[in-house]
Amino acid sequence: MDFVALTDISTASTTKEVATELLPLIRVYTDGSVERLFGSPIVPPSPDQDPETGVSSNDITISENPSISARLYLPKLTPHNQNQKFPILVYFHGGAFCVESAFSLFSHRYLNSIVSQANVVAVSVEYRLAPEHPLPACYEDCWAALQWVASHPAGKGKEPWLINHGDFERIYIGGDSSGANTAHNLALRGGTESLPGGVKIFGAFLSQPYFWGSKPIGSESKEGHEKSLTSLIWSLVHPSATGGIDSPLFNPFGPGAPSLAGLACDKLLVCVAEKDMLRERGVWYCDEVKKSGWKGEVFEVKGEDHAFHFFNFETENAKAMIKRLASFLK
Repeated sequence: MDFVALTDISTASTTKEVATELLPLIRVYTDGSVERLFGSPIVPPSPDQDPETGVSSNDITISENPSISARLYLPKLTPHNQNQKFPILVYFHGGAFCVESAFSLFSHRYLNSIVSQANVVAVSVEYRLAPEHPLPACYEDCWAALQWVASHPAGKGKEPWLINHGDFERIYIGGDSSGANTAHNLALRGGTESLPGGVKIFGAFLSQPYFWGSKPIGSESKEGHEKSLTSLIWSLVHPSATGGIDSPLFNPFGPGAPSLAGLACDKLLVCVAEKDMLRERGVWYCDEVKKSGWKGEVFEVKGEDHAFHFFNFETENAKAMIKRLASFLK
């Protein structure tokens, strides 16, 4: 696996008092400092094309305050497509809202693969992480990034890859795990708030979406449900959430949750993994989307667990899932 310790765990744990520890993700100390226990290493962009995919990438700043940045990806240009407009994917990385990065190895090789297969321009958003910046900071940062992308057709944006190669009538949003949760919440927000210039969200993909609730569904274990790691992470990253783990932000079918008929996209793809503890929520979500009148479909990968396509990137199942995502974006 491509895990790497981000700090000296042994030293920190012997000199500070732990306030919260959620293994294997994060440790928070009583002095407010945070220790992220795993993540993939930060890697540079490839402005002169990735040698395996031909995809170019570049890092840009969207906002200084709050601090929002992104890694942009451009598919390989050829004489046949150099004047073509490509769909735009605004992507939100996973990591339980508290670890990982748009600049990490996991995100970088994943986006290289998607961009090369789907021929899309991608904007992978680097948002502020909890618990230093609790939710809704991530949602606000990602909405600001989406607004920044949408500002380009009206002449307010200056990013040449978007201006010269982006098709603003085909904007997709998508993410994995907590990033999929973010994509869902932004798709709902897009149904009530306009983007600059009347730009619309054309489609969304939610890969192994991070949804939960106080009551188990389907095959979810009833024992320790509300004390599961999934529940405890939510309490850490959004301690002020109205309704706790039944917040509409976390439980799309909890008390007061808006109707999925309000999703601001024409089509939706939900990807789930057979052994993932979040599987039932993803399937239920897609079923409810279809009941509300939207075009929703589920793609399930058998025999795999949560985020398998990052941890085991070269496997046939990972390649099949990325191929399905690319097909959806074409």
